[in-house]
Amino acid sequence: MDTIHAVSSGSLPAGVGVVRVSGPACRFILETTIGRIPPPRRAVLRSIRDRNGLLVDRGLVLWMPGPESFTGEDTIEFHVHGSRAVVRALARHLDGFDGVRAAEPGEFTRRAFLAGRIDLTEAEGLADLLAAETEAQRRQALDQAEGGLRRLYQSWRDRLVRIRALVEADFDFAEEEDVPGSVADEAWADAGRLRSEIAAHLADGHRGERLRRGFQVVVLGRPNAGKSSLLNALARRDAAIVTDEPGTTRDPIEVHLDLEGWPVTVVDTAGLREATGKVEAEGIRRAVERIAGADLVLWTRPCDDPGDDAAVPYLGGAALWEVRTKADLGAFAGERLAGATAVYDVSVANGSGVAGRGSALAAAAGGALCGVGAAPTRERHRSLLERASGEVVRALRPGSGEAGMRAEDLRRAGEAIGRVTGAIGVEDLLDVVFREFCIGK
Repeated sequence: MDTIHAVSSGSLPAGVGVVRVSGPACRFILETTIGRIPPPRRAVLRSIRDRNGLLVDRGLVLWMPGPESFTGEDTIEFHVHGSRAVVRALARHLDGFDGVRAAEPGEFTRRAFLAGRIDLTEAEGLADLLAAETEAQRRQALDQAEGGLRRLYQSWRDRLVRIRALVEADFDFAEEEDVPGSVADEAWADAGRLRSEIAAHLADGHRGERLRRGFQVVVLGRPNAGKSSLLNALARRDAAIVTDEPGTTRDPIEVHLDLEGWPVTVVDTAGLREATGKVEAEGIRRAVERIAGADLVLWTRPCDDPGDDAAVPYLGGAALWEVRTKADLGAFAGERLAGATAVYDVSVANGSGVAGRGSALAAAAGGALCGVGAAPTRERHRSLLERASGEVVRALRPGSGEAGMRAEDLRRAGEAIGRVTGAIGVEDLLDVVFREFCIGK
């Protein structure tokens, strides 16, 4: 296996550049580069020299012999001055060793998974932790990276193994006189409880997936209703162009916000009206299309021209708030929008109501995304758990067949859960999972 190296400290220049190396050539690299092997897991200050003895830099070196390392392999970390020139010189030096190359995205974490140091859900949690932008995302990702999902799913798989063993024992020893009753009775009762636990775990409104992508808020309304101004006020920057000309916004504009620790994505869209051209018509089509993925729709209506907004597009499962913009121009004179669960008056010109709307959005996001306990964070988790639940239901169904066939249903259920954690047959998934990572992790 190759030895790999990469910068693990983020973009350069920086105060310190961390270069990570993992693989079988690490001992030889250390002996060649700093002269001797330092004590394990202790930072030592050393002169770092290339193969010609020329000084590359002077910095801290950490030696972490396998298998007690993140990757399970011999690992080195060089902490050098974080200039591009220093790090580039160190990379050239490392590339000069046989069997040493630059790492691919996620390759360190992939090696940790293959070495059994982490399972697949923990690897995914690390990817989410690196990508986390808000406190809520950080907490969820850290819990998953620390094994929250692994422990839950492994406990379910262990129970399925025990249930199968009891069912098969009952089948094998059914004619033995000294067997007290049917040992399978308790097994099937536990299978029923397990099925209920999986169902409750899945009935969370896709909380984990939604927290990863953020609470989706789509701003809709007629042209010049103040949609882009509202977006800019919430974002506290000029994310969207604002003019008096109708139809200025064509493509949906996304802004990702951290509102009191909750991830919220606000999408500004084209004004809804009878389009005057092909480009505007396409913008309106895309605006309506974004409704399908919305958690909340803000329907904007200007106080100075409330108009007739009775024809609100079908919102699917999204909640609807009415936002009356330009409140500084006078009181709203129209009728309340049918179906709106909340009504707010705002003025971007004088700032009234804007801060309150940010807090209201944070509360809405928290209400939708907050929950207790570990939650599936990817569609593959949900799909495999639904498959496992279906197999348990099949095994429990009256008249589902002899004990051997029902035990086979339970085996397939355990296999599906094993694929969630990576314990069984996930080779086809690895490239998909680990390409989400940055280089150096």
